[in-house]
Amino acid sequence: MSTAPLRKDAARNWQRIVEVGRRLVDEGTPIQLNDVARAASVGVATVYRHFPTPEALLETVATPGLEALAAHAERALSGGDPWAALRDFLFAAADAQVTDASISPVFAAPVNVLPHVGDLKERLAVLFGRLLERAHAAGVIDPSVTQADMLPLMCGVAFAATVHPATDTEDRAATARRYLTFLLEGLRTRA
Repeated sequence: MSTAPLRKDAARNWQRIVEVGRRLVDEGTPIQLNDVARAASVGVATVYRHFPTPEALLETVATPGLEALAAHAERALSGGDPWAALRDFLFAAADAQVTDASISPVFAAPVNVLPHVGDLKERLAVLFGRLLERAHAAGVIDPSVTQADMLPLMCGVAFAATVHPATDTEDRAATARRYLTFLLEGLRTRA
């Protein structure tokens, strides 16, 4: 089922609402739809028509980052070196977690409001599983490391980078990559 394209004014309103949502997420301010309406200079009903819940807006804000991460995983799977593919995807995931404030809460949410976001999260889990399987099959990562192990480890890397004194987002991302390198070197098997 496809949806009809939005009228120009509705599309502009949608875009303004998403931009305000993005700004609030980046500032660390909880999304309150009435506040979003005020900041976007649109009516409250307009916001609720597009985004019935704050979670719907948050997921919309996170969607481009999730789509980019899924595309990165697909490219990684087409690479020849299983270790490099896994490592590079995990670096991209760590970067996304510490540079896009919408990614972590959307991943942590037990349910998804938008079906597309649920599909993206499932696709990412499948793609990551395939990357990890390739690394296991190539013998380049400890065979006891599971996909279930990696989620809390990645959350730990992101948390450590977030609490580390950083001057800006890029510094946090560099710290996350540094911590992830330490972690991966511990998981890697040696010939």
